[in-house]
Amino acid sequence: MYAMTDQKQWEGRIDSTTNTSSFRLHQKVKRIPINDVSASDYQHAAIVGFICDEGVRRNQGRIGAASGPNALRAALASLPWTFTEEQQVIDVGNILCLNHALEDAQSELGGIVQTLLTKKCQCVVLGGGHETLYGHYLGVRAALPKDAKIGIVNIDAHFDLRPYDEQPSSGTMFRQILEQDPYTDYFVLGIQRYGNTNELFEKADELHVKYILEENMTAENKVQILNDLQHYMDNHDYVLLTLCMDVLNAAFAPGVSAPSPFGLDTSTVRTILQKVTSHPKTHSFDICEVNPSLDENGRTVKLGAYFVYEALNNLLKGQGS
Repeated sequence: MYAMTDQKQWEGRIDSTTNTSSFRLHQKVKRIPINDVSASDYQHAAIVGFICDEGVRRNQGRIGAASGPNALRAALASLPWTFTEEQQVIDVGNILCLNHALEDAQSELGGIVQTLLTKKCQCVVLGGGHETLYGHYLGVRAALPKDAKIGIVNIDAHFDLRPYDEQPSSGTMFRQILEQDPYTDYFVLGIQRYGNTNELFEKADELHVKYILEENMTAENKVQILNDLQHYMDNHDYVLLTLCMDVLNAAFAPGVSAPSPFGLDTSTVRTILQKVTSHPKTHSFDICEVNPSLDENGRTVKLGAYFVYEALNNLLKGQGS
């Protein structure tokens, strides 16, 4: 289930081979097997891919997000290297979901995330369907004391609180976590009124989910939203951020399983991402539902790569503070 990233995923334009101020990510990112990652004096951020959309298939969505991690890497490759000499970005490879074994793949991803956090690496997970989040969570929980309070922040159009009696999917993760872990809370921003049934709103209330509707995420409410986020993060021991790209307006992100005409704009998502990844208690981030097979002119992939780069910058700055 584990494989190193092919070097061809980190290829791109070269402006200079000697002047580091002209370098791009593909010239600096190092591919390191997870067993060779060690803690160091450097500020590390590690990228891991989750090659999976089995959860989307189970949730009756449009598959293709398994191609997201490598597409995001290719889009990241030629972006300019803007980090300091004390900062490093490494790629530890991919977890592959084989033979529909979603639960096994999520467990494997959890092991990778746990190792990275234990080695004091900031962690960025490239999904995959949003079932990626459950594996991400497993790793965070395993790296922390059992009673540490985890605050999950989800930027998403959907609650993903469906029943998992028969099997988990990309629509069940947060219900799994909240029902299984009394030390975890859930705050979701961008909920679509037309993208969730009344039953899901009722379940959200029952599980004490904090949420903000898409229609209320306006410029007039920006200060209050950021204040609410700050208060939420301050009151937890660890903050985990997950971004489902279907929260964006379909004009900006057509390459997702469930595109939304009423989605958020890019600046709103960027503001939330900046706020959360800059918080000192945030050490990991995942991006999900980038589906290159449904993308138009590569817009979703490129936007997703920019969000990843923004997260990497903020996570590394926080690590050095």
